[in-house]
Amino acid sequence: MKKIEFKSQVLPHIIAVLIFALVSIIYFKPVFLEHKALNQHDIKQWEGGAKEVLDYRRQTGEEALWTDSMFGGMPAYQISTQWGIGIMSGFQAAISLGLPHPVKVIFLSFLSFYILLSVYGVRPYLAIAGALAYGLTSLNIIGFSAGHNARIMAIAYMPLVLAGVRATFTKNKLLGFTLTGLGLALELNANHLQITYYLVFIVLAYLIAELVIAIKAKKLKTFFSNAGILAAAAVLALATFIGSFISTMEYAKYTMRGPAELTSSDGKVDDGLEKDYAFQYSNGIFEPTTLLIPNVLGGSSGQQLDIDSNVGQFMLNNGVPPAQVEQQIQAMPTYWGDQPNTAPYYAGAIVCFLFILGLLTADRTTVIWVAAIAVLGIVLSWGSSFSSLNYFLFDYLPGYNKFRSVTFALTLTIFAFNLLGSLGLEQLLKNGWSPQSKKRLLLAFGLTGGIALLLAIFAGALSFRGAVDAQLPDWLIEPLRADRKSLLVGDAMRSFFFILVAMLAIAAWLRKMIKPGMAMSLLILLVLLDLWIIDKRYLNETNFVRNPRRTFFNITEADSEILRDKDPSYRVFNLNNPFNEARTSYYHKSIGGYHGAKLRRYQDVISNCLTTELSGIINQLQNNSIILPPTPILNMLNTKYFVAGAAKETVLRNASANGSAWFIQQIQPVASPDEELQQLCQLNTKATGLVDESKFTVSQTRFNNSGVINLDHYKPNKLVYQSESDAEGFAVFSEIYYPHGWVARIDGEETPILRTNYILRGLYIPAGQHTIEFSFEPKIYSYGNMITTTSTLLLMLLVIGTILIELEVIRTKKLA
Repeated sequence: MKKIEFKSQVLPHIIAVLIFALVSIIYFKPVFLEHKALNQHDIKQWEGGAKEVLDYRRQTGEEALWTDSMFGGMPAYQISTQWGIGIMSGFQAAISLGLPHPVKVIFLSFLSFYILLSVYGVRPYLAIAGALAYGLTSLNIIGFSAGHNARIMAIAYMPLVLAGVRATFTKNKLLGFTLTGLGLALELNANHLQITYYLVFIVLAYLIAELVIAIKAKKLKTFFSNAGILAAAAVLALATFIGSFISTMEYAKYTMRGPAELTSSDGKVDDGLEKDYAFQYSNGIFEPTTLLIPNVLGGSSGQQLDIDSNVGQFMLNNGVPPAQVEQQIQAMPTYWGDQPNTAPYYAGAIVCFLFILGLLTADRTTVIWVAAIAVLGIVLSWGSSFSSLNYFLFDYLPGYNKFRSVTFALTLTIFAFNLLGSLGLEQLLKNGWSPQSKKRLLLAFGLTGGIALLLAIFAGALSFRGAVDAQLPDWLIEPLRADRKSLLVGDAMRSFFFILVAMLAIAAWLRKMIKPGMAMSLLILLVLLDLWIIDKRYLNETNFVRNPRRTFFNITEADSEILRDKDPSYRVFNLNNPFNEARTSYYHKSIGGYHGAKLRRYQDVISNCLTTELSGIINQLQNNSIILPPTPILNMLNTKYFVAGAAKETVLRNASANGSAWFIQQIQPVASPDEELQQLCQLNTKATGLVDESKFTVSQTRFNNSGVINLDHYKPNKLVYQSESDAEGFAVFSEIYYPHGWVARIDGEETPILRTNYILRGLYIPAGQHTIEFSFEPKIYSYGNMITTTSTLLLMLLVIGTILIELEVIRTKKLA
């Protein structure tokens, strides 16, 4: 048997891991050398919204599963819920060498793609270049600056899944089963189902290609045997995620991504996101050219210019002080594409060149399925710019209407570019130098470098006009358009240079003019430089700060003033952009929040009632009036404080808040959600409650008592009230209704909860003194957690067993 050679078969993998770790550490060096952290907007907002849940876990060791800190209250499944016993997190920390977040995400991207290329038989040092290109694409780096950590983590594990699928069909079935199960488990636990949805496209395309091969070779039995192995691996992986998955599926039905209950203007009931919202960020038809030339459309919506730029020089020539010019050119609207706010997704000039080379060189079956994935990513990213197809997919492709930001579909294209580019170059190197190789190299160079050069030469033919120009002062438009042209020309020539040098290096390698080791080192360096330089435009030392949490969550005079109130539960309404910020939630129970999957009924109330009440409050304050307008919906949500800033004086107490719970005089039955919401905004919520009698049984509608009810004890998942009344009554609770998990008990006896006032809870309460308890006891958590824990342990045993078997195979080969 063939002996395992350490130098040729083991050492390259060790070097690869060391390079990946070194590149990750150097790029994120402020984390290690200066003890700084990325200043990520979405992560800070998440932490604000998750604070109550995190504190409860730390204090009790239990999961809250519900939080009152955002949007009046919502399940915590998509905020912070721990499933299992942390096995997957521990394993992830081990394979990422203990690197901190988000450094480990880039490292895992490198490692995962390297494994994929290794399974495909790409030589190690070429696989290193491909892995670096995959991890350092600006799609990942820009995502870090925004705080899209889950998305990038899901992208990182996509190659590992395909590696398992590939290994099942071409190599060791046990290894394939293990890699597929492990990769998919890690992918799912990253918990970004939009990226996982895209991964399904990749796997399906690969399986279709394998099916075609099997049909031609008359080996359908083998194909279905392998498919069965993959199905079993997928089931095991899904089991490790089952708790999160089923809770998400249950919750999604009641969020903005689920079916609407209100009838739309066209008489239909919508299911999923609204098209305008889902396709808000859609690429223009020309925009995917940023994959080759990042500044082809001016770069980002807030691009930094140099002092010697046209805008900078124009301002200086017109007497603007240099310090002021330096400040203003930090974020100029150079972008002139179709999106409202963006930064370019750059695959890499060399990657694009190698992709075209792969189209000309790789085997036809691989070319067809990988190219199809590349085209699909571009088409999906066009969104509303190619509405004839994308609206059709949105309406009829299962689950697709749950996702937005369709520009993320370029993940597919970048994945395909890197895979086919690496495979194509590997095949070219195997073929060696020949007239055909020369022809393919020159053709790939002409189709990428040639395009870059032509755009640089004929840039003057473009208008450089953007939609944002209508909002700019007249004096800025002409110098800004001149800078847009300069940005395009500069990056086009830059891409041309990198493609030219890469092409010459590969040609020299093939013609044996330079040694393979030098050629591979040069290629790795070129790929690294190409992407590194662009990435630093969007994520550099300025993005790192010392303890961004402390600055963002530093307690204000306003917070301290409100926290003097020792009432166990009340809510705060931040008048500044309340429905797109979660800082308020860090200290208080908030009417607003920041989350992509808020309850749909709550969003209905925001759109139809709360925005009107917010406008009324702001108008009164702007008119210097101390008398606030009627706010019946904010009152029923127990909004005790309005806050308009950081100072103590910006806190306004709302004396009209209904409290945590109150007895009403009458129930007004309604026949539908439309009727209920229509009546809600004008309702006297202190005296009357609305109940949809098509969904709930209304046994009594009028009440005559002087009962009182008070909140005695508060936890996010358990509320205890004391009530006293001289007759049977109906109490409305200032708590958000959710149909699964909440159980109400009066003196220990379970009683039905009625949805009241469209979003709240209501109970019939007997006369006398009573203890009323609301407990959040979702069965979905208890059995989901058990399955998650068991299956994760099983998967880890499988991984350990596979490693031991593979090591034994290596040892046996060495002894042979």
